[in-house]
Order: sequence, then structure tokens, then C-alpha cells
Amino acid sequence: MTFTLLAQCVTFCCLLLAGLPSLSHAAHGVSIDGSLKYPKGFERFAYTSPQARSGGTLVLHDLGGFEKMNPFTLKGSAPQGLSPYVFETLAVPSLDEPFAEYGLIAEDIELAKDKKSVDFTLNPKARFSDGTPVTAEDVKFSLDTLKSEQAHPFYQMYFHDIERAEILGALKVRFHFSKPNRELHMIATQLPVLSKQFYTRNPFNPTDGKEAMTVPVGTGPYLVAEVLPGKSITYKKNPNYWAKDLAVRKGMFNFETIVIKYFKDPVVSIEAFKAGEFDFMMVNISKQWNRDLTGRRFDSGELIKQTFPHKNNAGMQGFAFNTRRPLFSDRQVRRALGLAFDFEWTNKTLFFSQYTRNNSFFSNSDFAAKGLPNVDELKLLKPHRDQLPPEVFTQPLTPPSTNSPSSLRANMQEAKTLLQQAGWTIKDGRLVNAQGERFHFDILLADGAFERVIAPYAANLNKLGIEVSYRTIDPALYADRVKNFDYDMVVTTYGQSQSPGNEQRDYWTSAAADRKGSKNVAGIKNPAVDALVDAVIYADTQEALTTACRALDRALWHGYYLTPNWYLANHRLAYAAKLKHPEQLPLYYSYDQWLDAWWIE
Repeated sequence: MTFTLLAQCVTFCCLLLAGLPSLSHAAHGVSIDGSLKYPKGFERFAYTSPQARSGGTLVLHDLGGFEKMNPFTLKGSAPQGLSPYVFETLAVPSLDEPFAEYGLIAEDIELAKDKKSVDFTLNPKARFSDGTPVTAEDVKFSLDTLKSEQAHPFYQMYFHDIERAEILGALKVRFHFSKPNRELHMIATQLPVLSKQFYTRNPFNPTDGKEAMTVPVGTGPYLVAEVLPGKSITYKKNPNYWAKDLAVRKGMFNFETIVIKYFKDPVVSIEAFKAGEFDFMMVNISKQWNRDLTGRRFDSGELIKQTFPHKNNAGMQGFAFNTRRPLFSDRQVRRALGLAFDFEWTNKTLFFSQYTRNNSFFSNSDFAAKGLPNVDELKLLKPHRDQLPPEVFTQPLTPPSTNSPSSLRANMQEAKTLLQQAGWTIKDGRLVNAQGERFHFDILLADGAFERVIAPYAANLNKLGIEVSYRTIDPALYADRVKNFDYDMVVTTYGQSQSPGNEQRDYWTSAAADRKGSKNVAGIKNPAVDALVDAVIYADTQEALTTACRALDRALWHGYYLTPNWYLANHRLAYAAKLKHPEQLPLYYSYDQWLDAWWIE
């Protein structure tokens, strides 16, 4: 299960209330398997530090710009940091458990025994930054608003099975579910809580540019102190933050001020970091890590680069085909184009052999399909045999390789044969169809560093007679074109949590394919995939979830909707030496979640 648009891996399962439909006991936090690491009354998360100091200024960076202050709508870009600095959810994840969350705005949560509803009791201390209390009306308003057409379609799909909210009292609210789902009450805890009063006075989705920049009211640890559109945003710690003494917030959000500067060019941002213009960055380009992040300030120890291991489900990254385009409607054509990518050469020559090839849509996890389908997987797959590629039943998930005894030459020959079978032939050195139309497509990039990866891939495709152009555009324009599915091919990532669930609707289903802003980048429309997504969402045991994920994995893999890329089992972070972090690392975390526990010494 993921939350937020850029993917956050969180979930939760808690319990509360009595006297209504047969409810179980109240609890401070829950996990998907019923076990919790932290008991009621725990002091702090183990990956935070009692030595953490409060104060100082942290300067971060981002690429592109922003033109709105609401991160929950489709149009436009919001600044980094509004969640979780300003907006908070009903509960927060534990980063050292595979699937657990603990109450924040909701101090107790209780799931009905029939799993058709969940009750939340809100913390009476919870306050918005304007001093108004958080009430059940705010929670109901938040659900209603985020499920409406006003919000980004991700939320409509993610909270799809939460039918409605019922106010039980000033601080009690019940969420009714359309059908039982073993993780739906945990999804419910991930609801961002909005101020009904604020968004009654101010439009949630304004059309006026000035209104779109109205500073929001939230419950989080920071206030928006200064906004310079396109340049920077500054957050100041809220001196009246209501949750500062809660166990789930102890040792976190230690910086007095957080400034986020915006850069148009990732190359310029690297030089700016080395010059001391900001303090911390995550590095996802091997060349930058090995060659660019060097120099006097690293030699002197002023700047540090360090890898932090994690146990995250690696999901999938790949060159995604937009199958809404007729050019990519043929599965065998997509397979042929995948054969032209030489990962082994790319990894050795460009990535210093640091990466592992994605071999699943759930890479680096137990949900990845292995070998051929087992008996339980076949029970899910066989009813859809006529809608699935035959390879689903006969071939394991194996990416093309150029390691001996395979070779790029053999792969290219196979690709040529597949293209011929699909009706494409060479004429005057160019690949054309029966109508004489050339095979040409564009690859859209948001980061110029990717051009050196695309260049050899494009060169291989050119040997097949395929004309490929690629270009890097402004990040804001790139985000807008992706939201509107205006591309032939893009590089995309599908993040996965330790328990895949409702977010799979947004990734793969037919409904998401036509919904602007969805993560169904490839435009997948397959009834079998839709059914397998439902099998994942409504799995009632861990074994059933694993089986459903593996079956879905096979359908996606053999659909050749993308050319698989690579993953890394650690976070590469570069930071100023003045920044300190706890000795104990979390296990399942994103780099920005880990940064929330750091401080300045």
C-alpha cells in the first residue's frame, strides 16, 4: 500500500468505541498481523534519538517550481514539504515494522468485528495552526472532499471503498466500508485531516492564481513563514504545536526552520550543494555519486556522502510505453523494443555495476513471482486465460540479458523477427508499416542526467530502423504532460510497500487508464489485470495476498508494458557534517522520513 502521490509506504490498524455494531477493543496502534513492537505508553520510536537537539536551519532543494499551496489537487505543482510539515494524517507509520501505524490525530481506533466499519476517537488536544480544535466534522469534510472531483483522482481511487463518514460525536467519527478489506481501516488512518472552516472560507481548488497561493491551515509541526513562488518556501516550527509531546513525535521535526530552494537544472543543483547553498540531498544518479560529489569540501569532511540500507519493497522502474498510442498497442512490438536495451552494458559502463535489474513489479520482496505459477496462482489466472498472454502460464519472469551465453546481437535478431511478424519491415534503412509510415517515437525526460542512459538505447533502436528522439523539459511542464498522458515513452517508478493494496487500482486498472493524473502511465486496459488487482485488494490472509500479487506480477510482466530498469537496496545521501542522525536506522523508510529524525549539532 502506498499513500501520497510520490509514493509513501504507510499502513495502520487500530481499534476504538463501544455500544454500536459489535466492536473490538480500543488500541493505540495496530499492524496487519495483529502484533505491535511498541506497547501503549511507549516513550519514542527506536529510530529517533534522545540526544536530538531542537533548533537551527535546514536548507533543502527541489527541482522545478510551484504555483499552488494545496498538494491534494490535480492541476499545478505544490511545494515540497506541505505534507507532513503542515498537513497530518489520523495515524503515522512505524518505520521499523513491516506494516504498522500508531495514532496521531486519532488517539484510538476501533475496527468492527465484521470489518465493515472503523471508529476513530480524536485526540482532544489536536489543533489546527489557527488554534481551532480538530473535530469529527473536519474528518468527515476531509474524506468527502478528497473523494470528490475537486481532489486529485489518486485519492478518489485510494479511498474508493470507504463509502461514507458518520459523525458519532464531537470527537468521534465512523467510516463505513462498501465491502470488507483486511487493510481498509489502515488506509482510512492515512486520511489527511483538513480544516473545514479554512476551506469553507477559501476555495479548495481555486481557479485564480492568487487564491491558489493562499497559505493553508494545518495541524502539522510547522507554519509556512515565507513563500517566494518559483524560488523558495520557508517553514518555521509552530511554537504551539499540539503533538510535540506525543510519543510518535518525540525526537522528530527538530529543525527550527526549514528552507526549500528551487533549481531548474539538476546539474546546477549539484554544484550548488557543493558550494554550500543547501545541506542535504538524495542522489539517484550513479555518475553524480561516484564522480560529481567529490572535491575539497568532501576531502575536508565538511560534506559527507553515505549509504543507508533499507528493506523496502523495490517495486518497479522502467521505460514505460504509452499504450494509448497506436504505435505501442501491439504487445510483441513492446517486447521487441525491450530486447534492444542492454542493461548489463549500461550497469557496468554507466552505473559502476551498482544496480540490480528489476525482475518483477514487486522486486526485492516475497511478492515477486518465482518460477512458473503454482496451484493457487493458477486458480486466479486460469479463469482469465483468454485475456492473458500465453507466456503467463509457460515462462518465468526473466528480463532480457546480454550476459553469456546471451548477447545483444541475438536479442536484436529476435527483436527484428518480432517486428516483422507485427508487420514492420525495413525500407531505405527505416522501419515502416504496410502503409509506409515510419516507426518513430519520442522519449520525454525530466532529468538531463538520464540522457546518457537513453542515448545507447536509442542507438540500438536505430539499428532496428526505429527513429527515436529524446529531450529533457522543465520539471513542471514534464509533470503536467505526464498528468495528461501527453507522451510516447517516459521513465517511471511504481513504488510498493510491504503490503500492496488499494494503490494498485491507480497503477494498473482500466478505470485509472482514462483518469488524468493517475499512475497508470502505460495506459493498461485489461479485464484480467482488473480482476487480479481486486484479488490483491480483497485478499483476506497474507498467503492470499502473496498469491494474488504474484499472479498480478505475471500478467503485468508478460504484457510488456515497460522495459524494466534497475533498483538499489540503499539510500545514497549526501549531507553537511553539521547534520546528525540517530544511531539506529529504521527498516522500511524513504529518505525524507528518515530526515525527520535528524538534527543540527
